[in-house]
Amino acid sequence: MDVTPAAEPVPLPEPRRLGALSRLAPEPMKVVLNWGRRYSLWVFNFGLACCAIEFIAASMARHDFIRLGVIPFAPGPRQADLMVVSGTVTDKMAPAVKRLYEQMPEPKYVISFGACSNCGGPYWDSYSVTKGVDQIIPVDVYVPGCPPRPEALLQGILKLQEKIARESLGERYGGGDRPSTAALQSGLVQPPPAPSGSAEEDR
Repeated sequence: MDVTPAAEPVPLPEPRRLGALSRLAPEPMKVVLNWGRRYSLWVFNFGLACCAIEFIAASMARHDFIRLGVIPFAPGPRQADLMVVSGTVTDKMAPAVKRLYEQMPEPKYVISFGACSNCGGPYWDSYSVTKGVDQIIPVDVYVPGCPPRPEALLQGILKLQEKIARESLGERYGGGDRPSTAALQSGLVQPPPAPSGSAEEDR
């Protein structure tokens, strides 16, 4: 009786890779969530000076940034994803900018639009002007110019969308370069003091 040896196991082929997208395969939800955030940015325009006019021009029919997935004029900060600070931020206005930023839900983004918002612009040495909105809130994209043209804002929006597309929520909220929640709630706007004394003392 002729006994043939058992056949050796055939090696399985290497698992097929997805090329450049292989790093995204284990995290499909990250791709979907970032895609949704990228193309549905509700904008809260904090217009403080002449740059706000260029923002309005970018939202009108000629430039029409709604075609990029940017919805202008959110009802308020609690419905907004993106704050565009356009114009001169004064020290007196800084607490309001910070407070409205804190009211925006996460994830939230900020575009600093124009030289005044970026660094104080022509008024950088004024006693009453904040030397850039990044002194009080974190900024994602800076758009230079005095004032910038509407096309510059469109370019800034595209840069922000590229940043959102490759964003990792773990890196964004796990520390990194962004300030902590406690740092953002530093209490620039103080609550009113509690009344002193009780009803019995008033008698």
